[in-house]
Amino acid sequence: MRLLITRPEPDAALLADELRARGHEAVIAPLMAIAPRPFAFETEGLAGVLFTSANGVRAFAEMIGTPPRGIPVYAVGPASAEAARAAGWGEVTPAGGDVHSLAALVADRVAPGAGRLLHLSGKAAAGDLAGDLSARGYDVARVIAYEAQAADALPALAADALNANRLDGVLLFSPRTARLYAELVAAAGLSDAAGSVTAYCLSQAVADALGGLSRTPKKVASAPETGQLLALLSP
Repeated sequence: MRLLITRPEPDAALLADELRARGHEAVIAPLMAIAPRPFAFETEGLAGVLFTSANGVRAFAEMIGTPPRGIPVYAVGPASAEAARAAGWGEVTPAGGDVHSLAALVADRVAPGAGRLLHLSGKAAAGDLAGDLSARGYDVARVIAYEAQAADALPALAADALNANRLDGVLLFSPRTARLYAELVAAAGLSDAAGSVTAYCLSQAVADALGGLSRTPKKVASAPETGQLLALLSP
């Protein structure tokens, strides 16, 4: 299959390698760029660090460097957990792929009075993890560690591939990316062309965010995990 990758780098290149290993063709056209933001980090009284994306892990590594010892990490899913382990965090536990499962994981593993929790996220975050945990009695602070900056036009590689009918599918991992894809495709006058390109969506919320691309076929992963999304692809 010929597939459009909309993820920011470096995730786009990693995903392209995975797709090619499975026999697919990949067109890399990120719709957002990740820009780290400065933040402070204190370990005293910290009961855990919460990551809702691999980008948060990378932003920590760029700003702070070597992770502190003895502080557990609770990650939203397998990809962010893998990134945390690769960055040198010792105790890493993944949740089921969304902020609701991450909040439930924390509630199961950490007592509300055990100490402060730190959520490192992007400027635009899915859900309200800090609010959910605060309502459960936790002392949790959200720190914005990076910003995903949106493209102002559909990348040329994506536009050319759509216009030439060279795509079978597009992979979409977040509602924000899906909305942006729909908006940029419409602005480029390529909504009709996108109608023949299947949108492979990480969740139903991602599929719903496609909005005006009503003719676009949509397939939704059985769980919000990259492996389940790739399982939707034909060999």
